[in-house]
Amino acid sequence: MNFAQMTLPEFEHEMATTRKMLERVPEDKLDWKAHTRSNTIGWNACHLAEIPGWAPNILTQAFWDMNPEGGTPYKTPDLRSRRAILDMFDANVSEAKKAIAGMKDAALMQAWQLRDHGTVVLEMPRAAAFRTWVISHAIHHRAILSVYFRLTGVPVPAIYGPSGDEQG
Repeated sequence: MNFAQMTLPEFEHEMATTRKMLERVPEDKLDWKAHTRSNTIGWNACHLAEIPGWAPNILTQAFWDMNPEGGTPYKTPDLRSRRAILDMFDANVSEAKKAIAGMKDAALMQAWQLRDHGTVVLEMPRAAAFRTWVISHAIHHRAILSVYFRLTGVPVPAIYGPSGDEQG
């Protein structure tokens, strides 16, 4: 079994669950946050929409610099409608699936780096970077969003089984 055969089913399952969450993002509460040090519902939703877009870089490039010398620092998009968030998410998932399908197993253990102003912040094999920074990272922010939903009265969808609002 190759990387794509092993990874695409899990990726598609996790992204379908993430999309269910994004479909419930309350447009009237995009600026709501649980605490002054927390990010808003809107920021978390936009971050969830952008995360699958990192897959092509991780799987095909040697590094990503979030603040490239002489370039524009990376910033999470600030989309102000559920439709725009879903459109970005869907486009990023589509591109990620292409990158996964095209991934050669021989490249899985090649190093990938996250850089900041040219300085290596972390380095890990592409397979680990993809799992950590795309799949696990999306699960983490989806969990935050589910708590935000609960606190603001938005029904939480079933994720890995029933929720208090949905039986799955």
